Amino acid sequence: MIEILSPVELRRARRTGALVADILQTLTENVTVGTNLLEVDAWTRRMIDAAGAESCYVDYAPSFGRGPFGHVICTSVNDAVLHGLPHDYALADGDLLTLDLAVSLDGVVADSAVSLLVGTARPAGSEALIEATRRALDAGIAVAGPGVALGDVSHAIGTVLSAAGYPVNTQFGGHGVGTTMHQDPHVPNTGRPGRGYRLRPGLLLALEPWVMADTDELTTDDDGWTLRSATGCLTAHSEHTIAITDDGAEILTLPSVDAP
Repeated sequence: MIEILSPVELRRARRTGALVADILQTLTENVTVGTNLLEVDAWTRRMIDAAGAESCYVDYAPSFGRGPFGHVICTSVNDAVLHGLPHDYALADGDLLTLDLAVSLDGVVADSAVSLLVGTARPAGSEALIEATRRALDAGIAVAGPGVALGDVSHAIGTVLSAAGYPVNTQFGGHGVGTTMHQDPHVPNTGRPGRGYRLRPGLLLALEPWVMADTDELTTDDDGWTLRSATGCLTAHSEHTIAITDDGAEILTLPSVDAP
């Protein structure tokens, strides 16, 4: 199902997007060497509850996972790139951490992800990997707008990732959001320009470039959720929820002035 939001729903989506961004900003500012992933999950739960919102992950049980997920945020470390299940692990200096959060507030969902380096160590290639996903996300947002083919968005993302030298996996990518977390259309992280669904005002898309340094193959942990690079290489992931408007695209998952 492809859902087109009304102007009233779009106003709600802006509030949800700001909440997601504020939570991620707060986590980014407080995560440090020694922080346990279960602490991150607990902090996130408190902020979601304080806002009167709901995590989209707790009861999430898709066919590809071993659900329900049971936690409020995805925490992926180093070679883990997607759906990282929070567990008893204390972050080390130089860990590459991805935080992925989807929240529902007033019946509308927003979804965002950030990758960051913990502490002061900077493993070889880690900063370039994160920066490539951020640039790819910016490129996809820049071309999105009414009447634009979905393939143009995917092509813009994929062009940046491929030019940076990274293989691109198309099993998981961006997606529509609205009153639920995962909706059509699927947004692959590479594609052919001019192809696919034409974007319409009121459509919400979660664009999420993610890459693995030297492979496009994934493996799944025994927890049934955490997806890792098949070679054990570093990974990174950046994501924003955007709204297609009459004249372009609006990023909804930007922090407000005062984070929670």
